[in-house]
Formats: sequence, structure tokens, C-alpha cells
Amino acid sequence: MKVVILAAGKGIRMLPLTEKIPKVLIEVNGKPFLYHLMDHLLKAGYTKFGLVVGYKKEMIAEFLKKHNFNAKLIEQKEQLGTGHALLQAEEYIAGEDFIVLGGDNLWGVEDLKEINKDDDFNYISGVKVENPEKYGVLVEEEGFLMRIKEKPKDFHGYLINTGLYKFKNSVFNILHNVTPSARGEIELTCAIDVLAKSGKFKVIKILTYWKDLGCLDDIEPLSHFLKEINR
Repeated sequence: MKVVILAAGKGIRMLPLTEKIPKVLIEVNGKPFLYHLMDHLLKAGYTKFGLVVGYKKEMIAEFLKKHNFNAKLIEQKEQLGTGHALLQAEEYIAGEDFIVLGGDNLWGVEDLKEINKDDDFNYISGVKVENPEKYGVLVEEEGFLMRIKEKPKDFHGYLINTGLYKFKNSVFNILHNVTPSARGEIELTCAIDVLAKSGKFKVIKILTYWKDLGCLDDIEPLSHFLKEINR
């Protein structure tokens, strides 16, 4: 199954590091973060990668060449949301089911394997956290996704969206008809909500770990974590 990695953003919360490099190339435990992600994906058995790039895309191309990673670069010329980013990969996917994940997150190998489901459903990976109000909270019933509550003020549970998905190709039809948000972006979560309402989205809970490279304070603990698991 093909994998689409979303890596086009500027990484504003990672300034000043991202003044010179894309967020996914920030060094963590001696290597660019994207190296760790792609290494995990290869260990999980994936071999076909499409990287949606934008900001400093030439540096990502150099990274792939230096580390002998084989991936197709897909340009998002304007950063108009995660749904818009995924739409750029429609031609690359060519009618197949596929995996999507954020380039600034890291999952355990077993969880990357687990999301690869060959059936008629879409899947979203969730994990329980102590501060769900900072994330997109997954509202589920008997294993099915009902909706996603983005950074809710009210309590809807501890299970949050990690940004790892398996999609049926039909998601593109929905994305083409998504109304842009108030900030003018095509949000992937809008398409997910449509699929959830039709009973086509299941939730898979994290088995091993999920790590988010969200801000500068995440770099040091993530480096320590990678040192521990690679011993």
C-alpha cells in the first residue's frame, strides 16, 4: 500500500530552527526527524512513498538522495490545509487505497503495520492522553468514529487523533467538495467527518507509541526516547 507523508508546512512553532530548514529535517538524536519516520515505515514493510512538500522542498530532495530513500516528491505550491495537501497526491495514488501520515510525528513499527487494513473501511489511529483539549478528540462508538472535536472546551474523552490514517480512494471525491474553512483552508478532518457519518471510519488504538514533534520542547525528550529504543 502506498504511503503519503505530509511535509509541506513551514513549522512556525519550530522557529527559529525552521528559518533555515523544513520542520521534518530538524535533527533529533543525530539524524533528521524524517529519517526516523521513513526508517520506521520501511521496517513496517512499506516501500512506496509520496512526500507532499512545499517549504524548502529542495532540501528534502537532497535529504532523500543523501540517505538513499526512494520517494516521489509531490509539490503543494500553496499551504491551503491538510485536505488540500492530500489532494495534490491524487494522481500518485492512482485509484488505490493508501496510508496517510504527518511528517512531524513518529509511530511504533507495529502501529504502522496495524493501520494497513485491506477491507472496505477507512481507519484512524488514536491514543489516550492526559490533555485531550490540546488535540483533535476522537468520539467513537463500538470501534467506529462518530466525529472529531478539534481542541474542544468541553470534555469528550481522552482519545485523540495521532494523524495516521488508512483511506479508501473515495476520500478524494469528498475532498473535491469540501467547503474551505474560515481561514481559507481545505481541512482533511471535514472529509473524515463525512465518512464517519456514513459509518465508514473505524478507530485503531495505539499499541506501542506515538511521538509528536510539535514544538521546540519536544526535541530533547524525543531524542532521549530514540536513544533508549535503539539500544
